Amino acid sequence: MSFSDPLGDMLTRIRNSQMRSRSTCLTPASNLRGRVLDVLADEGFIKGYAETEVDGFRAFEIQLKYFEGEGVIREIKRVSKPGRRVYSSAKSIPQVRNGLGIAVLSTPKGVMSDHAAREANVGGEILCHVS
Repeated sequence: MSFSDPLGDMLTRIRNSQMRSRSTCLTPASNLRGRVLDVLADEGFIKGYAETEVDGFRAFEIQLKYFEGEGVIREIKRVSKPGRRVYSSAKSIPQVRNGLGIAVLSTPKGVMSDHAAREANVGGEILCHVS
C-alpha cells in the first residue's frame, strides 16, 4: 500500500486506537516510525512497541498506555506535512502546552524530543506535537 504521509498515518492509527480504548495498535514498520516510537516510549506516552510480521510485511505492534481509564496521549498532531514542511532553529523550538507535552523533531543528530534538541543545541524539522 502506498502512503503519501506514512508518519501521519501512524499518528492517526494511534489516535483512533486510543479513542476506541484498544490496548495495542498495528502500523507498518519503517525506520522513521521506529525512531518516533522510541521517543514516545522514552517520554512515557506509550508502553513500548515490538516488531512483528503481518502477511509477510514488517509491522510495529504499539502498546498504548492508559491512566485511570484515559489515554495518556490527549492530543497527537502532525505539524510538518508533505505539502508544508516546518523547520525550527534550536533557539526557536516551540514548547507544547508550556512544557507538559513534547514536540518530536528530526535533526541532524537523529529524531529527538524538543528538550533533548535544546540540550544538544540543534534544530530541525518539527514532525509532531504530543501532549
